[in-house]
Amino acid sequence: MATQEDDKGAEPGAGIGTRGPELGVALLLVVLALLVITDSLRVGTGWADDGPRSGYFPFYVGLILLASALWIGFSALRTGPKAQAQEVFAEYSQLKSVWAILWPMTVFVAAVTQLGIYLPSALLIAYFMWRHGHHRWWLTAVVAIGVPLSFYLVFERWFLVPLPKGPIEAWIGL
Repeated sequence: MATQEDDKGAEPGAGIGTRGPELGVALLLVVLALLVITDSLRVGTGWADDGPRSGYFPFYVGLILLASALWIGFSALRTGPKAQAQEVFAEYSQLKSVWAILWPMTVFVAAVTQLGIYLPSALLIAYFMWRHGHHRWWLTAVVAIGVPLSFYLVFERWFLVPLPKGPIEAWIGL
């Protein structure tokens, strides 16, 4: 490994080991599997006069998912801390790149619930073109306004499929 340090003070190549993410995924899958199994039991997993009840197949899918999750968790716990320290799930520089995309997308999803899809889409496109694409301001403005406008024309006017709208669309009468 190189001895040069990045902006966080960690050595290049340093990052998060595999054990934590694997255990996190296993836990998430256990919760999902238990949710599927519980709901399948609620609606019935046996056979009715006309065939399998609606929870029959999801119940077995939930069991397979639970077995897979337990296997992932067992495998992650079976590898010792020394082996985990050698394997890197993601380097800090990679996580920084993921974070640079994740937080704007999270803000976008939250904004769509309050403002509709058009304004948050324009802001998200403009942000990514400006911040990550380093495009000229006029191109950023044209694309950031043009894409939501074309979505409006195609979906709302042509296909007659309403997309989520917010107070601004109500204010201008869309």
